[in-house]
Amino acid sequence: MQNQTNGNIIESARQTIASQAASIQNLALYVDESVIKAVNTIATCKGRLVISGIGKSAIIAQKIVATLNSTGTPSLFMHAADAIHGDLGMVQQDDVVMVISKSGDSPEIKVLAPLIKNFGNILIGMVGNMQSYLALQSNIVLNTTVEKEACPNNLAPTTSTTAQMVMGDVLAICLMDANKFKTGDFAKYHPGGALGKKMYLKAKDLIFLHEKPTTYAKDDIRKAIVEISKKRLGATTVLADDDSIIGIITDGDIRRMFEKYTDFKEIVAKDIMSTNPKCINSNTLAIDAFTIMKDNNISQLIVLENKQYVGILHVHDLMREGII
Repeated sequence: MQNQTNGNIIESARQTIASQAASIQNLALYVDESVIKAVNTIATCKGRLVISGIGKSAIIAQKIVATLNSTGTPSLFMHAADAIHGDLGMVQQDDVVMVISKSGDSPEIKVLAPLIKNFGNILIGMVGNMQSYLALQSNIVLNTTVEKEACPNNLAPTTSTTAQMVMGDVLAICLMDANKFKTGDFAKYHPGGALGKKMYLKAKDLIFLHEKPTTYAKDDIRKAIVEISKKRLGATTVLADDDSIIGIITDGDIRRMFEKYTDFKEIVAKDIMSTNPKCINSNTLAIDAFTIMKDNNISQLIVLENKQYVGILHVHDLMREGII
């Protein structure tokens, strides 16, 4: 194996990126009536979108299926080789089938395409050769032609698979618009990920993990310190005798107390508390709570439900859930 100089590696890397970027830019030239037909056909389909391919195109097909499913378009993957050996049975009467291929002339594609047509399903071809068998057989053709591969031998699928993936993203985004897919819908399909959590996780979903640190205005300061230490939230809420919130004592307030006082015998909670603490409703989204913390340079928020104190939300709760 011949060693490359650092300069050669950098140049090769930059040429690859430039080639990939050019293939995507040129793809915009192929966005025409066929894209409109494909989007409308899939959007109004009563079944699912079945996507097939072989080789590297099959891998791209699986990525497109994953993107579509997560954005509200029911899809499934069918390998072209397996399709002609039994898996074609997964295609139902109301399904639309999209076959992805660079050449459009692979032996498996030549067998698969007429079978789909004979079943009466609409066939969308995503193909890099507009004169190929697949292009001529398809009801709708999405052109993903590239001038050349980034591979120095013009062999390994690189720019061609990039073009296929981008065209798949084009379909996904256009279908999101067509289906009026909203933020709440996205959260529904991503409940376990950080993105989904940002859209549905609320303050009340996090505070149940903690005890509720509580100190009254006339409590000895030692009791407040013990409450902060015991409940491990770096703060305690200070209440009046009628249980209304009048302040909060944080670790920072304790440090400032030690700087200000030398005799702590007569100090009570109300003497060192911060007044007008930041409060949020229990239904506040966790990500919105973080924005309030960040804007006010604080680590805790008092959580209220029906105007009653129910707990403290700490920035560490948000970090643990991957919100930040």
